[in-house]
Amino acid sequence: MKNPFLENFRPYIPDSVTTLRELTPGPLVVGVLLGILFGASSLYLVLKVGLTVSASIPVAVISVTLFRLLSKLGARDATILEHNIVQTTGSAGESIAFGIGVTMPAILILGFDLEVWRVTMVAVLGGLLGILMMIPLRRALIRDQHGLLKYPEGTACAQVLIASASEESKQHSEIAKAGDSTAAKGGLIIAAGFGIGFLYNTVMKVFSGWKEYPEKLFGEPFRGGSVSLENNPALLGVGYIIGPRIAGIMFAGGALAYWVLIPMIRFFGDSLSEPLAPATTLIKDMPIEGAGSIQSEYILYIGAGAVTAGGIISLIRSLPTIWGGIRGGIVDFQAKRANNKNGDDSAPPRTEQDISLKWVVVGILALIVVITLLPTLKMNILGAVLIIILGFLFVTVSSRLTGEIGSSSNPISGMTVATLLFTSLAFLVLGWTNPDPYFVTALSVGGIVCIAASNGGTTSQDLKTGFWVGGTPWKQQTAILVGALSSALLLGPILIQLNESSSVYMPVAPNTFAAGFQVPEQELVREGGELRAERAGGFYGERDTANYRVWHNTDTSRGPAGKYLVGMTGRPAYLVDPGINGVITEVQTGVDANGDPVMQSVEKYRAPKATLMSYIIQGILSQQLPWALVILGVMISVTLELCGISSLAFAVGLYLPISASSPIFVGGMVRWAVDKYLKRKFAEKDLTEEEFVAETDKSSGVLLASGYIAGGALAGILVALSAVYLSGLTEGVNEWAKAANPFYGGSYADLLAMVPFIVLAVFLYLVGREKVFAGEKSAKNG
Repeated sequence: MKNPFLENFRPYIPDSVTTLRELTPGPLVVGVLLGILFGASSLYLVLKVGLTVSASIPVAVISVTLFRLLSKLGARDATILEHNIVQTTGSAGESIAFGIGVTMPAILILGFDLEVWRVTMVAVLGGLLGILMMIPLRRALIRDQHGLLKYPEGTACAQVLIASASEESKQHSEIAKAGDSTAAKGGLIIAAGFGIGFLYNTVMKVFSGWKEYPEKLFGEPFRGGSVSLENNPALLGVGYIIGPRIAGIMFAGGALAYWVLIPMIRFFGDSLSEPLAPATTLIKDMPIEGAGSIQSEYILYIGAGAVTAGGIISLIRSLPTIWGGIRGGIVDFQAKRANNKNGDDSAPPRTEQDISLKWVVVGILALIVVITLLPTLKMNILGAVLIIILGFLFVTVSSRLTGEIGSSSNPISGMTVATLLFTSLAFLVLGWTNPDPYFVTALSVGGIVCIAASNGGTTSQDLKTGFWVGGTPWKQQTAILVGALSSALLLGPILIQLNESSSVYMPVAPNTFAAGFQVPEQELVREGGELRAERAGGFYGERDTANYRVWHNTDTSRGPAGKYLVGMTGRPAYLVDPGINGVITEVQTGVDANGDPVMQSVEKYRAPKATLMSYIIQGILSQQLPWALVILGVMISVTLELCGISSLAFAVGLYLPISASSPIFVGGMVRWAVDKYLKRKFAEKDLTEEEFVAETDKSSGVLLASGYIAGGALAGILVALSAVYLSGLTEGVNEWAKAANPFYGGSYADLLAMVPFIVLAVFLYLVGREKVFAGEKSAKNG
C-alpha cells in the first residue's frame, strides 16, 4: 500500500545535489565536543532526578549560532547538511548518559564496585549496538512510515535547520528557489517559539517565576485521586505535533493510574494495619507520588508490565514493515554486488544510501564476541544472546515510540525494567541466583540494552531530521557512531568521579555487627587472585595509613548492606558510603580549636531509576518481585488491544506520572481545535484525510510548536548548568519565591501557575489559526 505522505515529499536538499559539503572534519569535531558537554550535564541530571533533556535541538541551535558567528569573522559558514552532522554527532552523548545513569549506579546499590572499565564498556557496547540495529530499520520506520510516525523532536530540529539555512544551502534547495512561503515565514515563527520557550522555562525553573508542577489533590469521597501538569512548553509542543489521538491515548493511561488505580489502592488499603508488599509502609501513610509513594511502589510495576506487553505487541505488528525494510536493504546489497560484477557501478540515490548491511552484521557479530569474552561484564553466552534479542526488540520499540510520542516521553527505563525482568527470570529458572556474579551479569545485560534502546530512539530522531533536510544516511550513521564512541569513553570516568568525590568514609560503630563477627575470607574482594588492598579516604585517611581488605555485604541479616574496609582481624573497620545513592550527607574534614569535629555537607545523587533496577534484580533472584502487579499491567495492555486500541502509548501514560502526559494532552487538544478550523478552510479543496494531515503538518502551528520544543530543551540545559554553578543563587531565589511570589507559593499557587501555561497554549492556537504571523501566507492560502 502506497504512502501518500511519502509520494508528495520533497527534501530540502534534493538527492541530485552531491557537491554540497556534509561530513567534514570541522562539524564532526564540534559535534563530538558538544556531545560530551551535553552528555556530562545529562548524566548529572539523571543521577539527581532520573530525567534528561533531548540534546539534538539545542546542539543544532548552538551549531547554527557558532558557525554564523565564525562566518562574520571570515570563516566559511556551515551548510545545512553540515549542521545536520553536528546535531547528529552531538545527540549521542545525552542518550548514553541516560542509559549509564539509569543502570550502572545499581551496581553500588547491590553492593559492588563501580569499576571504570565495566561502565565504559557497557556504554560503548550499548551505544554502538543501538546504532547498528537502527540502520536496517531506517527504511521501514523513517522513510516508509513518513507522515504516520511524526518524530516530533526530529521534525522540530529539521524546521530549525531549514529556517536557519545558509545562503549557500538555499542555492541548492528547490524549495528555497521556488520561494516556498512556509520556509520563508518559518524562520520568524520558529524564532518566536524558541524565544518564548526558552524564556518561559528559564524564568520558571531558574528564577522560580511560577510553580513547575501545579496539582490538585482530591478529598473525600475520592481520596487518592489527583491531577497535575508539568508546566513545560516543550511537552506542549510535542503534543501539538503528534496530534490529538496519540496524545489522548497517552493521557488516558495516566487517567487510569491517577483516577482509578491509585484511588482504588487508597480505598482498599487505608484500613490495612500492616504494609502491603512490595511497600514497607502503611498505604494510609503513603503519598501519591515521590519516594515510597503509591505510584512508585505499585503503579510503576503495573506500568512496566504494560509497557513490556505493549512493546511486544507493537513489535509483532511492525514485523511485516520491519522485514520489508530489511529485505529492501538486502535487495539493494545484492543488486550492488551484481552490478559490480557486471561493471555497473550505479548507486541508489544519495538520500537512500545506508551503511552496508554487510558491515552491520559484521559489527553486531563482533560486539557479541566482545560482550561474551570481556571478564569485567561477568557475562556468559546466554547473556549475550539476550542482549541481541532484547536489544533488537527494544531498539525497534524505542524507535517507533519516539516516532509516536517523542523522545521526552519515551519510557526507556520501562524497557530496561522489562529487560531485567526477562533476564533475571531466565537466570532464576536456571538456578543462577548468587549475587556474585549474576547480579552484575543481569545488570550488564540491562545496561547495554538500555543504552541501545536510548541511542536507537535518538538515532531515529536524527535520521528523521536528515530525511527532512536531505542528508545522506550513511554519513549521519557514521557521525553518530563517532559521537557515541567519543561520549562513551568519557562519560564512564565522569560517573566514577561524581561518585568518588561525594563518597564518605565512616568508622563502623562497635555494635553494627555481632560481637566476634569476622568476614569470611572467601567473601573478600580479589583482583588477579590476590586480595584487594585499599586505604581509608578523606579525613580518616590522613591519619590512618593502614591497608584494608574490601568486603561487599549483600546479606542484611548480618549488618547494613554496602562496601566495607576490613582490618586484618576480619572485623569491618570503615563503611564506604558512596556518592550515588548514599545516605551520609555530612563528612568530617577536621577538628576545631576545642577538639570538636568540623563537618561539611556532601552532595549525594539519588539515582532514582537505578534504585528501581536494583529492586528488580534483587526481587526476582530472591523471588520477591510483585509479579501480580506486573501481570496486571500486561493484562491491561491485552485488554486495550482486544478493544482495538494501540496499547503502547496508553502504557507509557500509565507508567509515567500524569504530570508528563497532561501538557502533551493539552497540546493535542490545541491541535484538534486548530484542525477543525483548517478543515473548514480547506473544505473546497476536497482533500483526502492523508492530504489534509500532510497540509496541517506544514502549518504555522507546527513551526511554533517546534520553536517551543527547541527553546524549552535549551533552557533545560541552562537549568542543569545553574544547578551546578549557581546553586546558591537558585536556592536563594527559591526561598524568596516561596514566601513572596503567589504564583510559586501560597494557597492559590497551583491555580495561578496555570495562567502562564494557558497563555502559552492560547498563543499556539492563535498562530495555528494564522491570527498571528499571517502575512503573505494567509493571503496566499486564502
